[in-house]
Order: sequence, then C-alpha cells, then structure tokens
Amino acid sequence: MTAALSQQTINIVKSTVPALEAHGVSITRNMYERLFRDDTIKALFNQTHHGETGSQPKALAGAVLAYARNIDRLEQLGSAVEMIAQKHVGLQIQPEHYPFVADALLAAIADVLGDAATDEIMTAWGEAYWSLAGILMGREQTLYTNAATATGGWSGWRDFVVANRHIESDVITSFLLRPVDGKSVAAHKPGQYLTFLIERTGGMSQRRNYSISAAPNGENYRISVKREPGGVISGWLHERAVPGTVLRVAPPAGEFFLPVDQTRPVVLLSGGVGFTPMVAILESLATRSPATPVHFIHGALDGSVHAMADHVRSLGKQIGAHVRIFYETPRLTDRGYDAEGRIPLTWLLENTPIRDADYFICGPTAFLQYFVTGLRGAGVAQDRIHYEYFGPGNELMAA
Repeated sequence: MTAALSQQTINIVKSTVPALEAHGVSITRNMYERLFRDDTIKALFNQTHHGETGSQPKALAGAVLAYARNIDRLEQLGSAVEMIAQKHVGLQIQPEHYPFVADALLAAIADVLGDAATDEIMTAWGEAYWSLAGILMGREQTLYTNAATATGGWSGWRDFVVANRHIESDVITSFLLRPVDGKSVAAHKPGQYLTFLIERTGGMSQRRNYSISAAPNGENYRISVKREPGGVISGWLHERAVPGTVLRVAPPAGEFFLPVDQTRPVVLLSGGVGFTPMVAILESLATRSPATPVHFIHGALDGSVHAMADHVRSLGKQIGAHVRIFYETPRLTDRGYDAEGRIPLTWLLENTPIRDADYFICGPTAFLQYFVTGLRGAGVAQDRIHYEYFGPGNELMAA
C-alpha cells in the first residue's frame, strides 16, 4: 500500500498529526453530521454510539490519527485493518458506500482546519483515504466471497426465524435462530458474531452485532442478548422477538475467535454480557479439544444478572476446566459464585499460566483496558492477548 503513495504525500499526511491530535474529534463529528444527512447512510451506523458520549467519533478520530502516524509503516495497523474489514462485512458495507465517507471526511477536514487545510493537504488526504479504502475493499471482497461459498453460507441478508427463546437472567435472554429456508448454516468460528438488520414499523432500520453464544452445529445459531437501559433494539428483541419472529441476518463475522489448531492453554476472561462468545468457545473446546487446559473466569454484578451459570459449570466439569466466578456485590441469597468483588489482576497473574496461555477477553471497555494493559505489563506477548468489545472501543484502541 505505501508503494501507491508518494513520499511527498506520506510526509504531508504525517505533518498533519499535530492538527489531528488537537482537532480529530471535531473533524469526525463534523464528518458524521454530514453523513447522517443521508438516511440510507445513517442507517448503517449504530446511533447509540453517537449520543452524549460520542464514542464512535472518538474511536474514528483515534483510528485516523493512528493511520496518519503509521502511514509509512502500515504493518503496525494490520490487526486494526482486519477488525475494521470484519465490522464492515458484518454491517454489509459495500464499495459504493466509500465515496460518501470520502466526501464527508475531506469536507470536515476543510471545515474544521479552515485556512490550514491547504490544497496540498487536501490532495494528500484524498490520496491517503483512497489508498486505505482500496486495502479495505480488497479484504472485504475476500471475506464476502468466503462467506457466500462456505457450506451453508450466503451473501447479503438471510431470513432466520426465532425458534425458541430462553430467559437466562434478569437482563439476558437467549434466542435460538433457524434459517427460514430450512437449509444448513455456515459453521462460525467460535467467538464470532452475527449482524442483524432490524426493520421496525414506523422507525428507521438499524443494524446490531450480537455474539453467537453456542458452538457451531450447521443447523442453527444462538445469541444471548442483554437488555440495555434505554436500548432500542435490545429492548425490542426482549419484548417482541417471540418464537415465529423473522429476523434478517448477515453471515458470521469477526476477527475474535478460537483458532482451529489451538494447542496452548486457554484463559477465557469475561465481564458482564461479555460471557457470550466465551460460552461458544467453551462449548467448542468441550467437543473438539477436551484435552486443552482451560480457565473460565467471569465477573458479574450478582446472581440476578449472571447467565448460563449451571451450563458453564457442567461444561467445565466435563473437560476439567478451572471455573472461577466473581460477584462484585453478591446478594444474601446468591450461591453460584466463588469470590466476592471484582476480578483482581494479581489473582489472574498468580492463578493462570501467563507464560504460555492464550488470553481471550471480552467485556466493557474499562474491563478490557484493565486486563489488556495489565497482561501486557506483566510480559504476556501481544499475540497471546485476544479481545472483543461491544461498541467502538475508543480508548481501548488508543491503549
């Protein structure tokens, strides 16, 4: 990719780093305001990430800054590029969407930087954007092709019916999904997610990602959804997605998953609803690699929100996994936990094989920051720390 850019363009883009550090979030907010004037484009984005916290503009500002800093050594951004491509494929982003972003981003740069946005800078950033877009579109096309040609695979949106639903806790419900056409489904990689196109009467269609919470079986998928306070789509699913409801679903996607050839010990570390991909991984290990050493560590507020506790304990016993459950503030009636309080980093370092294990981590952003940073500080190699987050991730990406 760097060969496609002249040294002059690279130098100009890198020279804008101070301006991006100072005005990056203003630029991305301006960009999204422009994009959202088109309802078709607006529908591609999760609007909950554009509210008061502005997490998506912050995340994109961090990504743009990282790109500018590393434009002459893009190998540093390999994992980030893969993550973006996987998210785009889940959301069904197509090449025709890229010009909208280009126009909005360049216009936002010109608007926010004013006279400082010289013709040279605008030309360089135009070239830089389309160079990166070319890499992303190429990778996305490969992912689309793989999804469509896999056994049980498909392209675009496919209709699934809610075959069953099960209340897992006070805030989490699982939905068993079967394809309406009765055919097989693609075998997801344990840890991946599905993207849903929710079209509600009288409202704008919206897209959401939900981790698959079961091992692949070729017949159906299961998702386990937390009802978020004020969550438009999670609330709709809990209230309206009864058996017989048809949902439109994109093929499995995501760069967070258990490798097929996993041989090192596995530590599954989750907080809150972050347990969902971990259950899929644990189920898969129980069927295909029961000899792999496994630690399943989960933190929940208390027993009222703790989902699939008995299922995890049963699987753990089946394969000899070390299961440890922490309740931050247990109720007097709670019995299904091993320790009170949050999961201490010191406990994790003392009770898991940090020298040779792969760590799979999923939970809220603060949870991820704490453990990803802590494990790196303890000397765990970056390629042995794998994480999934629900949302843009902003500060985590910067860390």
